[in-house]
Amino acid sequence: MRKGCLFSAGAFLVLASIGLIYYFARQSRTESGDFELEKPVLSDIVKKAVATGAIKPRLEVNIKPQVSGVVEKLFVEAGEMVKKGQPIARIKLIPSEVNINAAQSNVEIGRLRLKEAQRELDRQREINRRNLDVESAKVNFENAKREDERQRGLFEEGVISQQEYNRFKVDLEIQKAAYENARIGAANSLKQFETNLDIQKQELDAALNNLQLLREGASRQSKQVANIVVSTIDGMVLDIPVEEGASVIERNNFNEGTSVAIIADMNALIFEGKVDEAEVGKLKEGMLLEVTVGAIQNEKFEATLEFISPKGIEEEGAVKFEVRAAIKPTSKVFLRAGYSANADIIFDRRKQVLAIKERDVLFEKEKAFIEVQTGDRIFEKRPVTLGLSDGILVEVLSGADTTLQIKVQNKAPNEDGNQ
Repeated sequence: MRKGCLFSAGAFLVLASIGLIYYFARQSRTESGDFELEKPVLSDIVKKAVATGAIKPRLEVNIKPQVSGVVEKLFVEAGEMVKKGQPIARIKLIPSEVNINAAQSNVEIGRLRLKEAQRELDRQREINRRNLDVESAKVNFENAKREDERQRGLFEEGVISQQEYNRFKVDLEIQKAAYENARIGAANSLKQFETNLDIQKQELDAALNNLQLLREGASRQSKQVANIVVSTIDGMVLDIPVEEGASVIERNNFNEGTSVAIIADMNALIFEGKVDEAEVGKLKEGMLLEVTVGAIQNEKFEATLEFISPKGIEEEGAVKFEVRAAIKPTSKVFLRAGYSANADIIFDRRKQVLAIKERDVLFEKEKAFIEVQTGDRIFEKRPVTLGLSDGILVEVLSGADTTLQIKVQNKAPNEDGNQ
């Protein structure tokens, strides 16, 4: 009985040992033969850098009022297209009594000055009509002329000498010049009084216009009503940051004023973004970009790099440089201002070239090899010449074709944890 038990236990141990040996041998063969094969493919390879940023209009203008007051009426809404000169809003003026009183005082002073200038002009015209301002010079000239005639007669009779006669002749010329100057001065004086009258009229008109502007927001001579805010460009209204009834401040040298509307030309959009300092040295103006917008799926927009900032900005421990690119206009999709976007900056591109996964390339002594299947579980190393790489795919210039079966190297674990 005891011998039978020992015999049974020994047989069990032998069978268990044989089973374990078989299992480990099979497992070893399975693991050694666990590999995948891939063929080279024809694919586009693009070497690029990525910039993150947003879509912005090239021309964006804040429209501000010319006068302070309260928004009485808004004529447009966000999203509308407007033309240059189109009314945006009407401002109701709330003038200061101090300013009104000062303007009224300027009007009264202007009227008094105008009356005084008119009275002086009338007086000068009467003097000029009666020749009172040239009469004295005219009398002196006539006297000198008569004296010259008398002295010339005496000279011709030999009573006086040539030198003495020349003295009277020179005096005649002096009195003649004085008479001509008096006539010219009288005409100029009249013109000065007329000019002064015109100046006083203009000052009175300016005072009246200023008073009317304070009271009504518009002057008599102005082609544009000052309390009407108009668009300064053609474009789309992006935002109306004020509401009817809100107070606004005019733009001046001391205050930038309140923005009534934000208008932009949406036909000229740019991409503004930032790239890492490791990539900025490779960039050049004129490079092509492919812009992808997060809010628009499966669409890419072409752009041309036009600006690279000469100064970097440190953000979260990294130095980044601002870049700007002009987006090629498109009618297929409407791009909104402020869309977040990414731009792929293309350094180099290959279209439909033979490519393999970069992970399947082996490097030995600065030479590249791939493992090609030549038989059942038999592989051969073959040298290849590589070209452009995008980090995943690499271009094969020589040493492979689409018929080869290439062994996959360093295969990543699957989700279930198996190789």
